[in-house]
Amino acid sequence: MPTVSVIIPCYNEEKTIYQLLDGLYHQSFSHEQMEIVIADGLSRDATRKEIARFSQDYPQMGIRVVDNEKRTIPAGLNKAIQAATGEYIIRLDAHSIPNEDYIEKCVHILQDGKAENVGGVWDIQPGRNTWIGRSIAAAAAHPIGVGDAGYRHTRQAGYVDTVPFGGFRREYILSLGGFDESLLTNEDYELNARIRQTGGRVYLDPAIRCTYFARPTLTALARQYWRYGYWKAKMLQRYPQTIRWRQALPPLYILGLLALLVFSIFFAPFWWILLTVVVLYFGILLITSISIALQKRDGAFIMGIPLAIAVMHHCWGVGFLFSIMKQKPAKVSQA
Repeated sequence: MPTVSVIIPCYNEEKTIYQLLDGLYHQSFSHEQMEIVIADGLSRDATRKEIARFSQDYPQMGIRVVDNEKRTIPAGLNKAIQAATGEYIIRLDAHSIPNEDYIEKCVHILQDGKAENVGGVWDIQPGRNTWIGRSIAAAAAHPIGVGDAGYRHTRQAGYVDTVPFGGFRREYILSLGGFDESLLTNEDYELNARIRQTGGRVYLDPAIRCTYFARPTLTALARQYWRYGYWKAKMLQRYPQTIRWRQALPPLYILGLLALLVFSIFFAPFWWILLTVVVLYFGILLITSISIALQKRDGAFIMGIPLAIAVMHHCWGVGFLFSIMKQKPAKVSQA
């Protein structure tokens, strides 16, 4: 049986790290063939106490903690990979819980040689059981909120542009140079872009499932999607061919609103065009939220989902455009 190293970057995850480790304890994959390497960004809360508590409760689980002094996810992942001893790497986050057969199914596909990186689908759950927490989770799993990101809602297995987290051979990922530490987010997408650029394949199987906890508040969601947009623009500087329509629409929408606003200052009819665009946008979100509210029998979705999706779209778009404006112009070499 192959050996597996589960790598987990974390920082101040006292609320979720134990339940993730518990999910790993209940894996169908053999404990004797599995180790857990946690790259902790010098957490200031009780994260390490929770890890120690789990180790006391389940001493048969092999857990090691390495310090991630840089406190970024890519740096933590690279430190964990360097410390890992398994033939296969399974990458998870501290705010997730894999299904019991998660590791077994990832390893099976990798052994069959179907792909160089394999992942599954998120079952997105509220980060907090409030009306807005439930709405954020629903928005983050809906195509209008996240576009064609298959790992959030697809039911069909196949080759894709990216998967969340991922499973791969340790030697293979080291041969690519590991994760790009110049990015603070989008490190998974950038790695998958390199995999595909060098002839590798990325495979998504919806039978591989993992519970993912969404951000609990609109403020946390706004920060998350602003970072997503900001660092996506940085990543696309290197891989412009990887852009997808779901990534282009938010900044284009923001640019359109700004252009209409400027034109409306000088030409009154543009006020009506601007108003029409905004009404249509929120009208679509409202219709979507009513449909979901009826399906889920949760009236809070009627207000919460439009708010959540609007925050996602606008913060992504603004972050993306802000990143482009901050880019330094390329130097022109003199002959």
